[in-house]
Amino acid sequence: MSLRDIHTPVLLDRCAELLAPALSRDGAVFVDATLGMGGHSEAFLERFPGIRLVGLDRDQDALRIAGERLARFGDRVTLVHAVYDGIADAVASAGFAAADGILFDLGVSSLQLDVAERGFAYSQDAPLDMRMDQSTGTTAADILATYGEGDLRRIFERYGEEKLAGRYARAIIAARGDAPIERSGRLVEILIAATPYAAQRAGHPAKRVFQALRIEVNRELSVLERAVPAALGILPVGGRIVVLAYQSLEDRLVKREFADAVASTAPAGLPVELPEHAPRFRLLVKGAELASDEERAANPRATPVRLRAAERVREAI
Repeated sequence: MSLRDIHTPVLLDRCAELLAPALSRDGAVFVDATLGMGGHSEAFLERFPGIRLVGLDRDQDALRIAGERLARFGDRVTLVHAVYDGIADAVASAGFAAADGILFDLGVSSLQLDVAERGFAYSQDAPLDMRMDQSTGTTAADILATYGEGDLRRIFERYGEEKLAGRYARAIIAARGDAPIERSGRLVEILIAATPYAAQRAGHPAKRVFQALRIEVNRELSVLERAVPAALGILPVGGRIVVLAYQSLEDRLVKREFADAVASTAPAGLPVELPEHAPRFRLLVKGAELASDEERAANPRATPVRLRAAERVREAI
């Protein structure tokens, strides 16, 4: 089965439509800050024959697959092993002073979900790894072995918005006293056993805990909090950014950063807005756009997506 069959890029046409005004000139620089298996990038390289791509990913398996997929585009492609809060350095290292169009497709990739050994999916028994970059960092198993009850509860509440966070933290502490929790199957068993029957009907007990562990392992929210301002900072006037978020914590953060970017900095009560106080960006969509019913039916992973987009309209003074 080809990559085109196993990986369908989310909101591809809408992303291309929003970024087209910034990418239509020869030599425009497009940054795919979350390259994955290269689905969005391949389509953009085909649709905009004059662009140069800088593709970032922390996952070396993704870089390898995307590199093979995009090899036919030759020197139009530069791939960088980096976390996306390093976007400015990655663009500079590729030899560019700015990025005309930037795309963030956040969350866990199809590659990471579909390879059981990575430990991202609660539906498959596998080692509890969850690192997007398997060459470095702490695994989910490490967190379950070393965090205290209070810290486990904190991350389940903050990153999973889990109402049973305290109950689950206590169950994990008790279970690891018998044996280390090193596989997803055992963690799922512990969580199900700790979940009241009535609550089990509201959804899989492991869903929010696995999300929280993944975010903690990869420091996803702190990285995103640095990445969005860094990305905005390398856009020239007319440059555009599109962000696809898949859970509320990511989307709230993006919404906040965009709101700051489009706000006037004029002091309250100033009768006339001076040029240096005018907004630096404008929003390209109202609120957060959702995938259509047709796309959700064809590509279930588009179901939770929230799209936000902005354009730089003024240089910083």
